[in-house]
Amino acid sequence: MTLPPLKLVLTAAGCPGASTLIRQLKANGEREIHIHGVDMRPDAVGRFMCDGFSLVPAGASPDYIPGLAAVVERERPDLLFVQSSHEIETVARHRDVFEALGSRVLADGVRGIELASDKAVMHAACSEIPVPQPELLRPASLDEFVAGAHELGYPDVPVCFKPPVAKGSRGFRILSAHVDRVHELLYEKPINRYLTLDDFVDLFTGYEPFPDLMLMEYVDAPEITVDLFADKGEVVFHQTRTREEFLTGLAMAFKTIDRPELVELTRKVVRHLDLDYFQSVQWIGGRLLEINPRVSTFVYQDDFIIPYLGIKYTLGELTKDDVAEVQARVRTSRRSVRYYDQVFWDE
Repeated sequence: MTLPPLKLVLTAAGCPGASTLIRQLKANGEREIHIHGVDMRPDAVGRFMCDGFSLVPAGASPDYIPGLAAVVERERPDLLFVQSSHEIETVARHRDVFEALGSRVLADGVRGIELASDKAVMHAACSEIPVPQPELLRPASLDEFVAGAHELGYPDVPVCFKPPVAKGSRGFRILSAHVDRVHELLYEKPINRYLTLDDFVDLFTGYEPFPDLMLMEYVDAPEITVDLFADKGEVVFHQTRTREEFLTGLAMAFKTIDRPELVELTRKVVRHLDLDYFQSVQWIGGRLLEINPRVSTFVYQDDFIIPYLGIKYTLGELTKDDVAEVQARVRTSRRSVRYYDQVFWDE
């Protein structure tokens, strides 16, 4: 079946998952998709893979929305597809700008993005359901942080902390009383997640204001992610995967698995928070870890490309019966590895 062609403007065309997403959207097997990529970097990989490319300001810049709107006005896409967490809330707040230009915006609403992006707010909201979560404290001072670490079991067991709003493991560390500094220096990569409570105290004594951190029970278990597309708080499509290996804060290998109990917990979370569009809900040891309100690093199948299925659903091209048939295609035998590649060009 050949469907009418589509045109997309794809943001963050240089992000880690962009190259695979672009290839998969184009390889959908049903229609031609023209992709115009945008990014703040002139050498973003999407420049070499998309049908067109434009530079835009950084997502945090006040010039980002005018710059992106100028591209949308010129290109007149059917859909504005937002990839990056750094842009998605800003675009959602200005959805009317792009819809007035005739482009549908593939992003959650502002409230859903706010709830998912601030991990402390998300954990507080999900405690109302309830769903299993790691024990969490919000220390307001260094003294409270030290007391909280001991309350969570330090030094007998490790504890961890991270900022409520951060991306790519930024600010995440594990407090352990058994850090071997010599081994760390000689054999570990420079990016190391471990430090002692004394190290933390040395760093933050006299530091004002004390940073906003979540001090948490450390759960030493594999991370499992339920990637999904939702419609007004209901999960439409989903896939469950592990995260096997990490490098510089990025997961580098994945495999699909069957975890119906986590899918049901994910449905409760999505329904309670009234989430929409693409979401990535992470669990560790059966407990809710965090939510990323954007497309993720999917384990693609030729017949199950969640970003493309989300587009079709948004356009009204799939019925409920279609959804059930498509969801049944998911295989738990899929494996994926992320690797580095290069492109070359003359300026």
